[in-house]
Amino acid sequence: MSTFKSRLQNDLTEAMRAQDQLRTSTLRLTLTAVTTEEVAGKQARELSDDEVLKIVVREAKKRREAAEAFDQGGRTESAARERAEAEILAEYLPAQLDDAELSRIVADAIAETGASGPSAMGGVMKVARPRIGDRAEGGRIAAEIKRQLGS
Repeated sequence: MSTFKSRLQNDLTEAMRAQDQLRTSTLRLTLTAVTTEEVAGKQARELSDDEVLKIVVREAKKRREAAEAFDQGGRTESAARERAEAEILAEYLPAQLDDAELSRIVADAIAETGASGPSAMGGVMKVARPRIGDRAEGGRIAAEIKRQLGS
């Protein structure tokens, strides 16, 4: 079993003992997503820590998007719950890059590819994405590339 998945399961047990309903439900949903991924396909398999991390990133993104949708629909109570769940999941994510660091990595990628203009955005993304990893969302990276390429 991956150590990251074990950590999630141990934290779920602690949350249940502490009767922390929000943390319990959030971790249960996340572990369900991990299990679903493990049994998807023709053969069940054990996920690596990186694969489990990608699922946690995806789940956190779902919560942020749901919170925005609830806000737009005027459902502030539901939006607040989604944000609270996203904060719990954020504890398991790598530290996010600040704007200055993201800008520097994107500028280096632009210089390395010799990109100019919006048509070169894909090439810059291919260079920048591996350097950034899970420390920034794709949309945030794309916005910074667009800003620096002047589109």
